Amino acid sequence: MTNLAENPAGLSPDAAGAAARSLAEECPGCVHLPGTPDYDSGRFAWNLAVDQRPVAVALPSTVEDVRRVVRTAARLGLRVSVQSTGHAAAVLAQHRLGDVVLVRTGALRGVHIDPVNKVARIEAGACWQDVIDAAAPHGLTALHGSAPDVGVVGYTLGGGLSWYARKHGLAANSVVAVEVVDADGEVVRADSESRPDLFWALRGGGGNFGVVTTIEIELLPIAEAYAGMMIWDIERAPEVLRTYAQWSETAPDEVTASFRIFRFPPIPDLPDFLSGRNLAILDGAILLDDEAASDVLAPFRALGPEMDTFARVPSATLTDLHMDPPGPTPAAAGGVVLSRLNEDGVAAFLQQVGPDSGTEVFMAELRLLGGALSHSANGAGAIDRIDGSHVVFLVCVAPTPEAAAAGEAAISGVLAAVEPWRAERNFLNFADRPVDVSRVFDAETWQRLQAVKADVDPAGLFLANHAITGQG
Repeated sequence: MTNLAENPAGLSPDAAGAAARSLAEECPGCVHLPGTPDYDSGRFAWNLAVDQRPVAVALPSTVEDVRRVVRTAARLGLRVSVQSTGHAAAVLAQHRLGDVVLVRTGALRGVHIDPVNKVARIEAGACWQDVIDAAAPHGLTALHGSAPDVGVVGYTLGGGLSWYARKHGLAANSVVAVEVVDADGEVVRADSESRPDLFWALRGGGGNFGVVTTIEIELLPIAEAYAGMMIWDIERAPEVLRTYAQWSETAPDEVTASFRIFRFPPIPDLPDFLSGRNLAILDGAILLDDEAASDVLAPFRALGPEMDTFARVPSATLTDLHMDPPGPTPAAAGGVVLSRLNEDGVAAFLQQVGPDSGTEVFMAELRLLGGALSHSANGAGAIDRIDGSHVVFLVCVAPTPEAAAAGEAAISGVLAAVEPWRAERNFLNFADRPVDVSRVFDAETWQRLQAVKADVDPAGLFLANHAITGQG
């Protein structure tokens, strides 16, 4: 099999540089070369510890700009990768980018809401807060991410795990249409009737097949949810986590929640109840009435949290619930799906990140799966479900290379400790390290993805962070 992601027969560094200069000349004001301010600002990922150095950066302001860049790059022998916000860029940066044009779509931020049909039409660079703000006046919301500044396209086409996921499934399966600039530089529309194979592949295969310019998603008539967080000192983490593990087995599908252990540095930007503290936190959203939601949370309220903010709130506020950093941050991260979370698994997790661990891990999360996430939706894409009980996600703050190395080592230790409980397949939205992409999907799905890649991008023009190679 030819590894198109590495492009062994690609351009030499000198030839790639010359091609990039030609590209910049043919796409003036849009393509920027190393040594220029726009290149330096455009290449930075949301994770400031990621050092991605493509041969050029393209900052299109229109779909026609995208088409021109793709057509010209293909003619010149360059490859193309695409990002909106630059979240989850750590894997892309580990590819060879010396012949890659990085297309940043952040200027394409338009959102149009069709309240009658409950559909949002979203341009490639839009973030989730753009969509939520536009949908909320109509009493609608989406299967959005846990942070307001996460890009809609990358999150959704990678799967998308929202606060409503256990009731309504993966965000990828809320997509009704995608418009994409293909390897010929043409805009094609993929939906269930037009280009159905491409439509299927995009929902799970993401940026491997072209530059997405617009995505259309179904919206949900959810104006409010019973949501919030509970907080305990980290010394209470063992009893809270054991309660969470037992509760996870019977929690209704209307509940999506996560348990996290935090070690907050003493910095003035944090509120007093977080700054300098080590905490155990339960957060989540419940799509039940207040009385039923309170019954669901009773086991945790019996543990006497020092703070309990669970209440009925506007759905538009849920993008802030998870307390994700409000801007670019240097970090190391890693994640894996667990098949189950039994007592031995809880003990292994606590040994690594619990009160007495002394770990470098800033945040250790166990996000609840199951419910609708475990079932394949009708007309689903390449990622149709997640087989597992929880997602482990780990983050270390990495302001220096030394801190990054220590963080990576700490994350590796946690992942090794929970390995006996690891599910067969990972989930790419939480895979911040290179993985064998062929093992993320079952054999039949992987072969079909390869076939679509070979059909729509036979020369391997498009490089995604988790690359799919064409059959060869």
